[in-house]
Amino acid sequence: MSQSEVQPLPHDPVSQFPPPAPTWASLPRRSRGLSLRTLIILRWLAIVGQTATLIVLDTLFHFPLPRWQCLLVILASVIVNLLAMGRLQRVDSRLPDGRQTGIHLGFDILQLSALLAFTGGLENPFCLLLVAPVTVAAASLPGRQALVLGLMVLASTTALFFWSMPLPWQHGYSIHLPTLYRFGIGLALITGVVFTAAYAWRVAADAEKLELALATTQDVLQREQRLAALGGLAAAAAHELGTPLATIQVVAKELLRASPADGPIAEDARLLLQQAERCRDILKRLSQRPEDGDPLYTEIGLKALLNEVVDAHLGFDLDIDVAVHTPQGMPEPQVKRLAEVVHGLSALVENAADFAASSVLVRATADADWITVDVLDDGPGFAPDILPRLGEPYVTSRPQGKSRQALTAQLAAAAAAARPARRGKSAPPPPPEPDIIPSQGGMGLGFFIARTLLERTGGKVMVGQGEGGPGLNKGARVTVRWDRRALELNP
Repeated sequence: MSQSEVQPLPHDPVSQFPPPAPTWASLPRRSRGLSLRTLIILRWLAIVGQTATLIVLDTLFHFPLPRWQCLLVILASVIVNLLAMGRLQRVDSRLPDGRQTGIHLGFDILQLSALLAFTGGLENPFCLLLVAPVTVAAASLPGRQALVLGLMVLASTTALFFWSMPLPWQHGYSIHLPTLYRFGIGLALITGVVFTAAYAWRVAADAEKLELALATTQDVLQREQRLAALGGLAAAAAHELGTPLATIQVVAKELLRASPADGPIAEDARLLLQQAERCRDILKRLSQRPEDGDPLYTEIGLKALLNEVVDAHLGFDLDIDVAVHTPQGMPEPQVKRLAEVVHGLSALVENAADFAASSVLVRATADADWITVDVLDDGPGFAPDILPRLGEPYVTSRPQGKSRQALTAQLAAAAAAARPARRGKSAPPPPPEPDIIPSQGGMGLGFFIARTLLERTGGKVMVGQGEGGPGLNKGARVTVRWDRRALELNP
């Protein structure tokens, strides 16, 4: 089975309750906007297009256009662009600015609406261009600002429906479109604005989430790389300190040779040699990689690795068991202690502990070709409507996880202890602090990061229903499968 065939990919477990519908206050606050230089270039393109259209209609088709009104509207856009260029020279406006992007796009909507009002209103086929500013706003501005610009287009469309100059046409001909048809054009324009802007907003939001998820994953990997870099730094320090330490040993030996055997100088020289030899042993260990000769890295068994993963999550009122199964007569495999494997499995166990009712089982099965690790819990399991979304970042609803409940209890206890006692009465003793396990943050990135790290080591991740739990609980299962040669120390 190829990696792309693993469906669905894991993510943070999601409860059966759907997330609440977005409200005005909960709209995403993306505020990067567009740079002033980009806005200026886009407006120059619009000015060139509008001017070229007027020239072609007037000189080639001889349409009776309201030239001066149209030219004044275009001139207003030119003046605004020249002022923006002057501001670009005075300040550093290369970075995106959400507020100025909203102002400029709002002006573009008003300018285009005025131009349409002089050239037929909704009868003008170029009214479709009103979709462009709102689409740009939905892709680059916070939800509130994009919504305001959408309402501006709605107001402009309504005004153009009730008032506009006649559509310019060839001499001797006139077009009178029915009111119902103009109403249909306005409705189609509003519908296009809504659907196009919603599509652009959703795509931009997903791209932003993936960008942040990627940054979070890279941060986890960089932390592990920095730890590995410390080993190289220690080796370099050991190499540099070797020469002066050897000089100290030579001088101490000369002092020992030149001093009486039972004198104080000889005693100090022997102590100096002893400590120098100790320093040399320490530097020797620092110059070696952790994988070189350390049983923790080179001879760790599969069960010991899983116990290390589980130890960080003990402390809840549930049982977390570890089991390793191999065919009869086959010894337990010795595996590499990869940081990606430890961190990824730890995230899976944490999620299982948050949703389990009473127990979590981490079960490994090793045969001649594969090593498979199952993380099972007896909680509610994955909801059927959530399974297709697993593998996407920011899919989570775990505010009632055990780690968060423990954190809430501890904060409440701290607040109760901080309140002054009533007059004449002593404050009650604070309740014992519960054990708290650090959570992945509840941002929907735990499973995303775990999947990324485990797949980096060659693992394939699958999710499904568990083996059942108390009551109506179905339980959840997350399975990670490796080719044995990818994990085994000496395949």
